[in-house]
Parts: sequence; structure tokens; C-alpha cells
Amino acid sequence: MSSTESIEQRAQEFAARYKEVREEIGRVIVGHNDIVHGVLTCLFVGGHCLLEGVPGLGKTLLVRTLAQTLDLDFSRIQFTPDLMPADILGTNMVVETPEGKRTFEFQKGPIFTQICLADEINRATPKTQSAMLEAMQEHSVSIAGKVFKLKEPFFVMATQNPLEQEGTYPLPEAQLDRFFFKLVVGYSSRKDLTEIIDRTTRGVTIDPKKVMDGTEIVKWQKLIREVIIAPHVQDYLVRLTLATHPEGEFSVEAANKFLRWGSSPRGAQTITLAAKVRALLSGRYNVSFEDIRSVFLPSLRHRVILNFEAEAEGIEPDQVLKEIVKKVPEKSDDVKVA
Repeated sequence: MSSTESIEQRAQEFAARYKEVREEIGRVIVGHNDIVHGVLTCLFVGGHCLLEGVPGLGKTLLVRTLAQTLDLDFSRIQFTPDLMPADILGTNMVVETPEGKRTFEFQKGPIFTQICLADEINRATPKTQSAMLEAMQEHSVSIAGKVFKLKEPFFVMATQNPLEQEGTYPLPEAQLDRFFFKLVVGYSSRKDLTEIIDRTTRGVTIDPKKVMDGTEIVKWQKLIREVIIAPHVQDYLVRLTLATHPEGEFSVEAANKFLRWGSSPRGAQTITLAAKVRALLSGRYNVSFEDIRSVFLPSLRHRVILNFEAEAEGIEPDQVLKEIVKKVPEKSDDVKVA
């Protein structure tokens, strides 16, 4: 299985199966091709995804449709200001045994699933949001001194409304860093909106079929990690990541002026894995510079923190990151091309 031929065959099979899932989602979701691709990228690398956009753009429908195309356990948590951590994780309940004795028994919460839709996650308080941290990072839940492992594969697909809307709470930076991608869902085009109206107002219901299970997803996750990234390409993504650190060795003017904190190492890991997916879907088994650039924004837009000057001038993270891509050269004199 280590020969070039077998890798090529598996890569072609992955691209075909990816297309099947994409097409099945497309039977329900109109447009938003980049968003769908981003969600599927998170799925196939084992990462969590954060979808941001105003209500009514189809964020929840997209995640629910994804769950319907996969033979995985699915649960939905509606985040509200009065939601408590126990409502997510579960709690110990007093139960009576057949012998009449009373004992504590753990009742699992909705986080014990494989695809967890955290709907409007930023409407809950930071205390409740923090209940997701261990599950997202360790794929486990600790309750009363016991550790419960979650079933693999495990994904959190969260939606949030823009922070300027009333009744929302910013997600803690530590939690944001655990999302593989942050995808910004925009408005539909004229053509797509017409198609949405035609599909949804004529009493026609489309139920996507299941096309993939958890075992197959884990298989593709392993294949993606076999994709090669050459040293000079890896150095490019490293320098791009370091360029987000204000006053650092590789920082650019935009980072120094508008950023308070740059990306963590997890950002570089995200870029690498996402670029490997892009390479496979393009029929290549090695990562290119363009693969790196294509995933740079969704990988880092939630991992950089703007300073006061940026907020005062209305600067968005994407603007700073695009400037970094423009300024950082592909080649570096101290790294040889393989």
C-alpha cells in the first residue's frame, strides 16, 4: 500500500467519494460552494468548524444535511443564555435500584454523539461555552472524577451570529483556537436565491441519502496525512504564520499596526492539513504554494486578535491576513528547494 500506484488509486477514490458527499449536500443546499467545501475539509481532517453569519442563511440546514449524508450519530444543542454546562455534558442523577437502594448514575448529555451541532453557540455564557473545551480537544468528558471517551469520529459544527447583534457573548480565545476553520457565510446571489425560493415554497422535500460511515471517514483522515509537503513549501506556511506575530522576525507592517496577538502553532497545523486536502482534490500528492494560500484565511481569521487601532478603524482580520499573503514571498534564501 506504500507504492505510488496505490497512493494514486486511493487519492482518486477519495476524490470520487468526496464528490459523492458534496453532490448529495448540493441536492439540499443551494450555492455556498466555498462554505460547503470548508465544512467537508474539517470533516475529513477531523477538525471542528465554526460558521458565522446572520440568521436565515442556511447554516443550521447545512450541518443537518451533512449529518444526514453520513451514517453517524447526530445531536443538536440550541445554545441560550440560560443553558448550563450540565445541559451539554450530562449529570449524575439519583436512581433507585430494584433492591430499593439509591445510587448515583451518570446520564449522558447531547455532547455524547459523533456530529454535534452547537447552534448559535455565542448566545450562551462563556461558562457554558467552556464546557465544550475538553470534548473538542480531548474527545472526552470528565465528570465527578471519571473520564468518558467520546465515540470516534467526533465533530463539533457550531454556528454563531455576528457579535454586534444583541444577546451574544464572544467566544473565549482558547475555544476559538480549537475550531479548525471559521467560515463566514454570506448572502445568496440573485440566481441562488431564486433557486432557494423555487425549492422551498412548492411543498417539495428532499431527503439526502447516506453515502459514508465513520470507518470510511477515519480511513480518509489517515490518507490525507500521507500527502507530502516539501520543506520549501512548509517553510512558506511557517513564515506566513509567523508574519501574524506583531513585532516578530517575519512580521509585516499590517500585523505590527493592527494585530495584538498572532496565530498559535495550531494555526500552522490547520493550514498544513487543509492544504493537503486541496492537493488531493486537485489530483496531486504534494502540497503547492497555492494550496497554502487558498486555506490561509479560514485557518487563521479566528486565531489573530485585533488591537484597539484596528477596531477603531473598522479593520477586519481578513484584511490584515490578505496583506500578509501579499507581502510574504514564496521563496526564502535559507531554504533549498527539494
